[in-house]
Amino acid sequence: MVHYRHIVVGSGGIGSATAWWLADRSGGDVLVLEQFALGHEFGSSQDHSRIIRYAYNTVEYTQLVEANYATWFDVERRSGEQLVFKTGGLDLSPGAFGEGQIAAYADALDAVGIPSKKMDAAEITSNWPQWTLADDVVGLYQKDAGVLAIGKANATHRALAREAGATFLPNTPVRRLVSIGNHVEVHTDEDVFTADSVALAAGSWTVPLTETLGVSFPILLSQEQLTYFASPHLDEFARDRFPIWIWHGENDCYYGLPVYGAQGVKAGIDISGKVVTQETRTWDPDPAQRARLTGWLTEHLPRAVGPELYTKACVYDLPPDRNFILDLLPGHPRVALFVGAGHAAKFASFAGRLLADLAADGGTKYPIDAFSATRAALTDPDYPVDYLFAGH
Repeated sequence: MVHYRHIVVGSGGIGSATAWWLADRSGGDVLVLEQFALGHEFGSSQDHSRIIRYAYNTVEYTQLVEANYATWFDVERRSGEQLVFKTGGLDLSPGAFGEGQIAAYADALDAVGIPSKKMDAAEITSNWPQWTLADDVVGLYQKDAGVLAIGKANATHRALAREAGATFLPNTPVRRLVSIGNHVEVHTDEDVFTADSVALAAGSWTVPLTETLGVSFPILLSQEQLTYFASPHLDEFARDRFPIWIWHGENDCYYGLPVYGAQGVKAGIDISGKVVTQETRTWDPDPAQRARLTGWLTEHLPRAVGPELYTKACVYDLPPDRNFILDLLPGHPRVALFVGAGHAAKFASFAGRLLADLAADGGTKYPIDAFSATRAALTDPDYPVDYLFAGH
């Protein structure tokens, strides 16, 4: 058996960041095990871009966003790569429901001193005439939101981790974890490795691994997709002309980004309702979901619509309350884990830093109690499920 100080399972957005933060603090004594090729497109941190923003509708997240941005800027400074592109961000919601939603966002930002601006439909369409909105739509604008270059960020974290001495083993699935005294065994098809600690950043493959240690979580997998539209009006959706946006409906949530990485306008539905397993998921686009998205855009953001450039699928890993899981595995203090709940990419570097804190120190100075692995949402079978959690 080969021993490492730390082993990271998974090298997507969170795993690659965790590898870097652990390698930076441990002199590179880190092994990263990835079941696919490095940079693969089977996880939830693929593609060119993700939204990054301060705006959340609960203080559990807004109290972390300034540290999140600072962490990304630190990675940019160390790597020389720009990863965050500010465009401003717009949250929109209709009617009386919308008034409550936007108030919750504004309150959560106000609680931590982050400025934002409430807007009515007329002001929104005056600033961005690309929108077609009913008079009862309200919005909240936050100037610091933007585009996160997630694919570049993942590659940057891996490069930094390697420079710090970390070892990556691609195409090496982890089959089993075993806690033994003061170390953890990590079993693969070819070898057994041991480590002082293990950080699980396996995304939608997390539960089969925790179950080898006798711990399970009620995580639902849903298959999602996003589409790039080859709009004939691409210039109107450039990063300096159009913000990232999220539409919060009572029963649906849509989102979109200005042009970055591909010559198209990116948009998607946040929760499709298509429940899958790792065995039943596919990478084939769902025509009905794409038609639903196109119809919504045609009504509300018609100049974004054009021929389909391409559509990509991914899988969300959803706890019942749709909050992160960021904690030590119950009963296994040498195993730390993170589950992203379908909205973690914007936090990837900071979440990796926190996961590294848990793996190396058993705790962190940042407030993460809301993401406990023993909270009611994960332990009470009668907990009221809310996978939409409008705001994420």
